[in-house]
Parts: sequence; C-alpha cells; structure tokens
Amino acid sequence: MAKDDDVRESTRERLLKCARQLFAMHSFAGTSLQMIADRIGVTKAAVYHHFKTRDEILDAVIKPAIGELITLIDEAEKLRGHHARAEAMITGFAGLAVKHRDLITLMSADPGVISVLGQREDFGELLYRPLLLLARDSEDPVERIRANAVMACLATTAASILLDDVDGETMRTTLIDVGHRILGLRRRR
Repeated sequence: MAKDDDVRESTRERLLKCARQLFAMHSFAGTSLQMIADRIGVTKAAVYHHFKTRDEILDAVIKPAIGELITLIDEAEKLRGHHARAEAMITGFAGLAVKHRDLITLMSADPGVISVLGQREDFGELLYRPLLLLARDSEDPVERIRANAVMACLATTAASILLDDVDGETMRTTLIDVGHRILGLRRRR
C-alpha cells in the first residue's frame, strides 16, 4: 500500500471513529459533516472525499456490526432444532451487544438512525430473522413477544449508561442467562 493510501485510510478511520462518537453525543440528526471535519481537524471537502452524505458515514459506521449479526443469524439458521438455534442466537447476540454497546444504542434509540435504517430493504428482514430463531412457533403471539423481548432486553441492557461500569464478561454471561430465562430455555452444560 502506498503512503498516500495509508494516509487516506487513516483519515477515513479517523472520520468513522469521530462520527461514531459524535452520533453518540449529539445523535445522528444532530451531527453535521462540518462537525466531524472540525473535530478531526480537516476540511469539509476532506470529509466529502471519503463520504458524500451522513447516511454513507452511518452505513460505514454500522457495517461491521451488521455484518457480524448477519453471520451470526446465518450460522444459527444452519443448526438443527429450536433449542440449538435459540441458544446460538442468544449467546451470539449477547456477545455482539456487549462488543458494540454504543452502536446498539445508536441503532435502537436514535430516531434519525432508525428512520434511515427503516428505509433499507434488508433491515426489516434483519430484525425478523432472529425472532424466527428464538420463537418456538412464529405464529404464536406469546412466542413472538418473548422472542422480541429477548432481543430488546439484551440490546437495551447492554447499551444502558447505568451499567457502563460493568465489565464485558459479566454483562455477556448475565445477558445470556436473562435470555434463557425469558424464553424458558434450560442451559445445556
């Protein structure tokens, strides 16, 4: 990789890191491209060189977490039996929620982000597929409520600012336990 490519990648990564922080502090709608440029000490034109819109920045910020979630869902769907699929979904999602605590908050609580993501054709499916893995019967409203409660509970708890002092492993193992309890699943030892 040429030196210019190293600098360009470095600027791109700095832009994404800064955007992630500003989105968390000011919301997606409350963060302008100029704010991002000012924060890292580049011109707005430098931001436009990498990203044409805030939506493009948002996509780049959340892409790694979305990719990990898709992989998790794909792997869980390959398993046989409800218990194995639900176990994989709970365990995997608890790990992702802890790893990407700030993004979980952004994607689940920021109205601007929810609006942008809601316009994506694949986003509805991305929300629905885990519910199918967690519900014993996707036609049963009680099962759908439990499955939705697991996903919402794990996401909002991992993202809670009241729990910022809790270490990742304690958070992950507790979330897994809570997910099992909500679904009434016995832990396999």
